[in-house]
Amino acid sequence: MAFSGAIRRTAQRLSKVEWSSPVFKGDNELSSMVAGFRAWTAQADAMAEKYSAAPGPIDFASAKKSVRDVSLVESLEKMYTSSSPPPLTYEWSKEDQAAKAQLIEDAKAGLAFTQEMIEDTEREIAYLRTHRTTRETSTSDMKEIYPDIAEEVEKEIENREWFKDTLNK
Repeated sequence: MAFSGAIRRTAQRLSKVEWSSPVFKGDNELSSMVAGFRAWTAQADAMAEKYSAAPGPIDFASAKKSVRDVSLVESLEKMYTSSSPPPLTYEWSKEDQAAKAQLIEDAKAGLAFTQEMIEDTEREIAYLRTHRTTRETSTSDMKEIYPDIAEEVEKEIENREWFKDTLNK
């Protein structure tokens, strides 16, 4: 079966995912979605294990003993022995494959963007830690550390906007 092979390959790939990564814990909604997905994959693994072997033969004799209408069981047995349905095979359509491949590429692009954001944030945190303001920080130090704020303050002084950023306007 092509479908069960695809499930097994997917399960093997998912077993290599680092589920404890901080990426999966950043947001409550994402965390719940990941937990639901993990539960779904665990259920798929359990069902694949459960149904991996062919089913055993049906015991019609014991069913005939426990049912009042034996003719019903006999007709079911007759239908079971005479029918031979064709095996069901699943073919993954090319359109669906292309759509899923596009989703994967979009996710990879999003992952690259997220990694870039993480690196930028780590650099910003390191910068802020090295330039932490203390009682010994002077005004000129503040101007060097935060040039955008210094520029805004200078404009406010030039425009004589002394109480622009206060609550009592």
